[in-house]
Amino acid sequence: MGILNGIRHQLIDIIEWLDDSRDTMVWRFPRYENEIKNGAKLIVRESQAAVFINEGQLADVFTPGTYTLTTQNLPILSTLKGWKYGFNSPFKAEVYFLSMRIFTDRKWGTKNPVMMRDTDFGMVRLRAFGNYSIKVNDPGTFIRQIAGTESRFTLEELDDQLRDLVTSRFADALGASKIPALDLAGNYDQLGQYVTTRIQPDFETFGTQLVKLVVENISLPPEVEAAMDKRTSMGVIGNLNAYTQFQTANAITEAASNPGGAGLAGAGASLAMGVGMANAVGQGMQQGLGAAAAAGGPPPLPKSQAFYVEINGAQAGPFENADLSEKIAAGHLTRNSLVWKQGMAQWTPAGTVAELANLFNSAPPPLPKNG
Repeated sequence: MGILNGIRHQLIDIIEWLDDSRDTMVWRFPRYENEIKNGAKLIVRESQAAVFINEGQLADVFTPGTYTLTTQNLPILSTLKGWKYGFNSPFKAEVYFLSMRIFTDRKWGTKNPVMMRDTDFGMVRLRAFGNYSIKVNDPGTFIRQIAGTESRFTLEELDDQLRDLVTSRFADALGASKIPALDLAGNYDQLGQYVTTRIQPDFETFGTQLVKLVVENISLPPEVEAAMDKRTSMGVIGNLNAYTQFQTANAITEAASNPGGAGLAGAGASLAMGVGMANAVGQGMQQGLGAAAAAGGPPPLPKSQAFYVEINGAQAGPFENADLSEKIAAGHLTRNSLVWKQGMAQWTPAGTVAELANLFNSAPPPLPKNG
């Protein structure tokens, strides 16, 4: 009985993998020198696959389910072993279990800025980061290309290679997408799907699948973002002249309220600066003032802008309002007469010009003709 028990313990009856880790991709069943019993049970759970290797050569692949190992469900291994008529004795083979679940939240990011040509900024440098999800979709290819003969292969061993692959391909896909830099923030989902499609063939060569790629952020260089912030601030300010006058008034008020003593010099400098700014702002307003304004009197009354008038098919003028009133009274200028002044795009009927409407309203109607 002792000899029989020893032989029995050398035979493997159940082959299974109870995975209690979150990063194991491949696990080799610890057969050591034991042999697999003919008729042994193979249990492949959901999100797993089992691969049989014979002397370094890939044999059979099993999907989830429970199997009794015979020549019927080990056709390739049976052929490799040369068992043409079935086998009744124990056999040796390496069994690898693969995790087929989706591995999520893998991080990626550009180590260096990505150069691209943008329609708004020309040449621009962009940085990006996000996460991606992968899974094994071809157990045989994954064993051949990646896992090899390791007894346990984890995602960490593949993480750096996949992350570098995603980052390098992302730069090509970003340039090919033709999405302007300012529109990227509103197209993260579209860009992620586009990049996923572009990178997928590279993952398939490893027997893996890029399930999803998420772009979390794409940023411009700090100096470009600072310039954009200034441009936005200018848009918020609106009327720059009014804002400058407001700032100048604040500066003068602060200078006037500055305490005396040692701060008088600073107050004087601040006041002088404020006055200088005020003078600079008001310089444009002072242009056009006459001698009366320079002497302290009021500025001259504004003049009405003169109009050119079409009279009898010829250009006449320019005429100011008083002259135009006489032309209207004499019947030389009517509502249908064409007029033009500086700033108008083209000759326009006088009756449609708002500035001349009052002239027509105040003029008497033409005298009746003698019948």
